[in-house]
Amino acid sequence: MRILGLTGSIGMGKTTTAALFAEAGAPVYDADAAVHRLYAAGGAAVAPIAAAFPGVVVDGAVDRPSLSARVLGDPDALRRLESITHPLVFADRAEFLRSAAASGASVAVIDVPLLFETGGERLTHAVAVVTAPPDVQRARVLARPGMTADRLDAILARQTPDSDKRTRADFIIDTGGGVEPARDAVQQVLHILCDRNWRSLRRERLDAKAEAPQ
Repeated sequence: MRILGLTGSIGMGKTTTAALFAEAGAPVYDADAAVHRLYAAGGAAVAPIAAAFPGVVVDGAVDRPSLSARVLGDPDALRRLESITHPLVFADRAEFLRSAAASGASVAVIDVPLLFETGGERLTHAVAVVTAPPDVQRARVLARPGMTADRLDAILARQTPDSDKRTRADFIIDTGGGVEPARDAVQQVLHILCDRNWRSLRRERLDAKAEAPQ
């Protein structure tokens, strides 16, 4: 089974693209959904987050707006939060991949917004980056309830620039033209990944770098 990392900056259409992969029959792991489960009442992240950030747990669940306000613009607080959530998400994802492999899937997709930022691309056989023109991206995000230009800029500052992501990708899926072209691109990606002879140049570069003398 090949593991495809799916990523893209905010507003690029990654959620829609992940749904297209699921529509095509590929099992898809949603990292954001995993975080929601971990933050919900009874979730594994609730107790450690309550200890690290007193006051952000309400009725037994993490209040995401309160937590976001505590870490936004505070790199130390963000690192503290990531040290709690990342290991839990990694363990949850590993269980998903075991289940996908056992089901006989040829390709499994892991949908991770901060794939490059967390080094998650090293765990994949291929990476697809979802992109769109900057004006389309900003229009999509600023149309969301409660979103402001300043908040968008703060979020983008945490993410690897889209241009950098595209240079590090095996596949680029442009959603600027709408759903149908994106659906065609998804089908093409799956077709290529099911070819046993296909090799990832990105993966080979990573492996060569890891093997090079330090």
